[in-house]
Amino acid sequence: MLDPQTERKTIQRARRGDREAIAELIRAYQRPLEAFLFRLCGKSDLAEDISQEAFVRVIRSLDRFDERFRFSTWLFTIGKRLLVNHQQKMRPTADSDFIEYRASDARTPATETIEIERTQQVSKMVEIAIESLVSPQREIVLLFHQQGWSVQQISTELSMPEGTVKSHLFRARRRMLDAIERTGVRNPEDVLR
Repeated sequence: MLDPQTERKTIQRARRGDREAIAELIRAYQRPLEAFLFRLCGKSDLAEDISQEAFVRVIRSLDRFDERFRFSTWLFTIGKRLLVNHQQKMRPTADSDFIEYRASDARTPATETIEIERTQQVSKMVEIAIESLVSPQREIVLLFHQQGWSVQQISTELSMPEGTVKSHLFRARRRMLDAIERTGVRNPEDVLR
């Protein structure tokens, strides 16, 4: 990943059509984006495809990038949305769920449906919680929980003291819980485990 100052200059060059700057952005963020997407979907080919599509969209839309935020946050958000859209298109219909049921499976179609609904509910709650965050809390939460970065790594990358990173994580968790509670979930802590 690029440091914030280098990132800003590289984006400005890329906006002017500098192909080397575009290549620099891709080199700096392709692997982290693919790793992030792989953690979300568990399929390396899909993560690679979505990553490429995200870069195409980002490069086409560089003029809309708000430099007050980190490029990685914008890129990862676009990548995640593309992945979610892809997964929704590929989700089987309810009928095929029952057709694939096997009698030897200990689960019944009813319990599988409940599990699917629970997973969808948790995904929706996490999405609502993440959307409730503002920068830099959102970026810190994504780097810490989804990228597995340490507080020290985040502190270095974002050029902020470790105590500030910890404080943002604490406040972000509270804000996420509040957002989930507003949806009416009985035990929001269960969703965030």
